Amino acid sequence: MFVGHNPYLVALSVVIAIAGGYTGFGLAERVRTAQGVNRRKLLAWAAGFLAIGIWTMHFVGMLAAPIPDDAAYLVLPTIISFLICALVVGISLFFVSIGEPSEGRVTVSALLLGVGIVSMHYVGIHGLAGAFHIEHQHSMIMLAALIAVGTAYGGLRIFLARQVGTRLALSAVAFGIAVSGMHYTAMYGMRFQPAPDLTHHGADGFVASPQALALVVSLLCFLIAAGFLLSLVPEPRPRDGLALSGAIPEGAGQDAAAAIIVEDTAGDNNTTIPSRRRPLPLAGLGQPQPAPAPRIPLEGADGVHFIEMADVRSVTADTHYTKVHDGSRERMSPWSISEAEANLDPAFFMRVHRSHIIAISHVAFVRKEGEGAVVELDGPVPHLVPVSRAKTAELRARLGLTRRNVDQT
Repeated sequence: MFVGHNPYLVALSVVIAIAGGYTGFGLAERVRTAQGVNRRKLLAWAAGFLAIGIWTMHFVGMLAAPIPDDAAYLVLPTIISFLICALVVGISLFFVSIGEPSEGRVTVSALLLGVGIVSMHYVGIHGLAGAFHIEHQHSMIMLAALIAVGTAYGGLRIFLARQVGTRLALSAVAFGIAVSGMHYTAMYGMRFQPAPDLTHHGADGFVASPQALALVVSLLCFLIAAGFLLSLVPEPRPRDGLALSGAIPEGAGQDAAAAIIVEDTAGDNNTTIPSRRRPLPLAGLGQPQPAPAPRIPLEGADGVHFIEMADVRSVTADTHYTKVHDGSRERMSPWSISEAEANLDPAFFMRVHRSHIIAISHVAFVRKEGEGAVVELDGPVPHLVPVSRAKTAELRARLGLTRRNVDQT
């Protein structure tokens, strides 16, 4: 069955899977910082684009395959294959996009994502009707499922590694390998056996010709390409000094934004606030790297003040805002935890938990606690910050500690 595939359509199918993965994972990344209804919308769009990428790749692959000339597609199984895929992929994304994913949740998500890919393929395959029987090699079914689950796990792990645009591109490539690798492995173990007594005209339900399917697939390819290109467009940044992210009430107009007075704690001179820095597509390839912000804005009763980065001990998420600890007390900052992570210098700061960023140079004590760790930050009023299990090894390495050192601390 594998012999006779159109190589150009095979290459196109792989590109479609990768583009769908990049768009879907890019939307899923925003789920982690979105709130309320926006979170649900982003999750639905992410699952939809991943499912469309899987479904479209599969049927482009089918158009590339040497299937019998009299073959047609049953409409109902074809639609069901997409709906099953979208549902399972949505559940998988939900598990890894909400909260701090544990190893168990990542594993379950990879299994679900692999199951979504496999189920879509075999339900879609058996939507083919014609004067033939379809036979599968059981060994190829098992191998195809292992490829789907294994590469899905790798893609999710890369996706959760938080390496901005680079990890998004790599996770999309892993997703493309999962989908196309599973499909063509399954096709290698598939055979059409002639059965002259059967015909798709006698099949129950509506049928669609390969030409009609090609039209639908072309439209979906256009949708994936549009979503992919839109995901590469950076979001506009507010002009310095005119808007402070999180400090303007929702629904306020431009006049309210312009009316904000920014005050410097060192004097009466007006200053500007570092504009929000968002991760750029493909890790900002070909674009200059923005410099870390020198200070963090703090909200006070009389306006907005600033704290030098050298005085910051930790930054803790608090809904749309954050709390900045300077060694003596916590104060409110209008930045979100994601904005703080983007603006802080990664050479001196590290996000050790979904809700916590610490200054590495101010770590005075570290101990193992449960599956993760706890660090104490120095200052007149020392305070403790939790470290997630996923970040413990990285923190240990940055502190110059071995596992044995940490266990004995």
